[in-house]
This record gives sequence, structure tokens and C-alpha cells, in this order.
Amino acid sequence: MRLTLLTVITVLPLFAAAHQRVKQGGTAIRLVPYKHSSLVNDNKSVNLEALKSHVASTTAKILRGFDNFEKNTGAPHPSAVKGAQKRRFGAEPLYPFHNNPDNWAGTISVGTPPKTYIVLFDTGSSDLFLPGADCDDSCDGHEHYESSTSVYLGEPFVLQFGNGESVFGHQYADNVTIVGLTANGQALGAASHYSRGFRIDEFAPDGLMGMGFQSISEYNQSPVFQTLVTQGQTDQPVFAFRFAAHEGELYIGGTNPDMYIGAFSWAHVIQPGFWEVTMDSILGNGQIVLTNIAVMIDTGTDLIHGDYSDVEMLYEAIGGTAEFDDDRGFFNFPCDAVPSVSLTFGGISFPIPPDTFSIGFTPNDPLSCTGAIISRRGNPMRTWIIGRVFLRHVYTAFDFGNSRVGFATLA
Repeated sequence: MRLTLLTVITVLPLFAAAHQRVKQGGTAIRLVPYKHSSLVNDNKSVNLEALKSHVASTTAKILRGFDNFEKNTGAPHPSAVKGAQKRRFGAEPLYPFHNNPDNWAGTISVGTPPKTYIVLFDTGSSDLFLPGADCDDSCDGHEHYESSTSVYLGEPFVLQFGNGESVFGHQYADNVTIVGLTANGQALGAASHYSRGFRIDEFAPDGLMGMGFQSISEYNQSPVFQTLVTQGQTDQPVFAFRFAAHEGELYIGGTNPDMYIGAFSWAHVIQPGFWEVTMDSILGNGQIVLTNIAVMIDTGTDLIHGDYSDVEMLYEAIGGTAEFDDDRGFFNFPCDAVPSVSLTFGGISFPIPPDTFSIGFTPNDPLSCTGAIISRRGNPMRTWIIGRVFLRHVYTAFDFGNSRVGFATLA
């Protein structure tokens, strides 16, 4: 029986039970972090290899989107640096790349009979993939996709994630349900192989559900949320995220007024594909340092990635110095003088708390801490990427109908 749009289901960590509560105007999924290897070592120092891996995997994901955008639309993405896409894949040494201390996971159900899968919800990509029924032992420990209503689409897929990590298999269509809202005939990938970074000891969820626009889809198919909107399943063409210390929420079909206070500050999407908008400014220690910056809002990324020269200018203004390798944009500052940094959207500034902005102390200097805004020399993209280090401190709405992103103060 199809649930109404007023049903709210709470999902507890990974394999726990759920309970229901009523909320007007949409459907909410509780998100909880799962813990694995971290950007910070046990002694609170920065894990340099994990940080390098995070940069490489995030860059590769966005570049894959650039490639898909050009393939699907026939034109290069305006934020791509010409000729940069292909040469950056697999260019780094191989490290485990899911070094996130809190990848946020929730549940969906797929197929007939419906089976429940744990997935990451990622606004920086647009495709859904799960371990297929014929996946080799690389998928052991994950829930495998099997369904009597699956339709083979006759197309293979390969998703590259950097550092040699990849997922490949074949495309199918089936019914995908998020707490009672069903996307019928939804395209998805059934993986026949997970590379090391997606195996169960590195990647606890079963798969990943992209929530970007179709133009960056590897399958060139409608993403799940777009299908829900097209098929009239949602009250509003909006979804929203709240991340918290131990539990978060993905709200489908509107926004949850219990999660924020005041009005939204909206920024319009520059080019549908990624959720890419213009950030008014970045403030360092209360002063405007940078203005009018194109940024992608990416729930699948931990930190904030920026253009090297911009990031260097920011740290010069707030008292940071470059550290680690010459080609890395990892910047430090005194641990006892963490700078104040705020991002401004729609005329409203939202601060990043000092205990979040400081990742941890550097491996060789316990008095020097590393900032959560990072870069790399030769960055192959013009845009910045805003990850959860900022999004944990705001309520974020993604308005598919009006192609805009909104930020509000957490309740």
C-alpha cells in the first residue's frame, strides 16, 4: 500500500529499526553517520594520506560530472578547465578514499519484492548504483540487488572515483522507493565489481544515490528525485538536508520547519548539472576577502575545496601558511588562534565554527593546525566545492523546480 506524503519514517543507524511520526508537507528520512577511517588520526593529528585521498576522490567525481555533462549536452561545462578532465584520473598514488569520519547514510527500497538498501545521498553526482546479483566477492557483506521487476537496459556503466577506485556493471530500470514515494522505472546501476574503496571494510553503505541533475548522469537518465517530481510523487519539487552530530535528516518534497528558524537565503543555480551557485563572499576574521565565487554544494564531500590562488589569498588574510607538499593546498595556522571564517549567500553570512574549521594539528607540529578549506596547484576546475564542514551548520534546501539552493539557520 502506498503511503501518503504526510508519512515520516525515522531511520536509525545502518541496520536499526524505524519508527514513524507525522510531518506536514513532505517525507523525511533520518540520516546517521557511520564511522570508518578518518581525516584525523587517533592522536588528533591530520591524516595526510587520507587528506590527499579526499582531494583526489572529490576532484575525480566532479571531473566525471564534467565529462558526462559534455557527453549528454554536447557542450563543455563552463566550470571545467579545458583539457583537464582525462589527465587527472588515477594520477595519484592509491590510498583508501572513503576516509570520511561521518558519511551520512539512509535507506531506500528497490524492486520486487522490495529490498532495503543503505545508501549515501550525494548532491555532487546523479546516478544510483547498488551491488548486483552477479557481483563478485568484492561486494561481499553488502545487500545485493535482485528483483523480479528489473528491466535490463542493455548498457554497461563505469564510475571512476579517483585513486584508481571505480564501480562497474550494467544498467537496469526498476521501482525505487523512499519511505512511500516511488520512482517507477528508475534507472540504476547493478555493479558487478567494487574496487577496494567500496568494499565493506571501507564503505559500510550498500551503494550511493546521486541527487544532481540529469546532465551529469553517467547513464544520461533521470535521477531518482527528478523522477519522483516528474511522476507527481512529491508535494513540492524540493529536498532538504540537516546534518547533526549524531543524526541528520533528508526531507523529500519540501522543507521541515522544525529544523530551521527564519527565512531562507537563496542562490540560483548557474548551470543545471551540479548544484552550482554564486557565493557572495567569504569573510575571514570579519573582513571580506573574496567575492562572487562559483561554488558547488556537495553533500558527498567533507571539506571545502577552492581555487589555489583564492585559497592562498584567504589564508594570507587570516594568518595561515602553506604546508605539506608544494603542490598541495593544505594551509595551517596556530592552534591557539583559529581564524573565524564565514560564507555569505543571498546577503546572509553563515559562520563555520572554529572547532569545525580546524581539522586537527599537523603531524610534525602539535601547535599548528590545518584548515578545512583546501586546494591544490593546477586545480582542473574553476569552481569551489562546499562540503559538509559547512553544511553541518546550516539547513540546506535544494529547489529542483526553481533551480536554486537555500540556506537557513538551524533551529
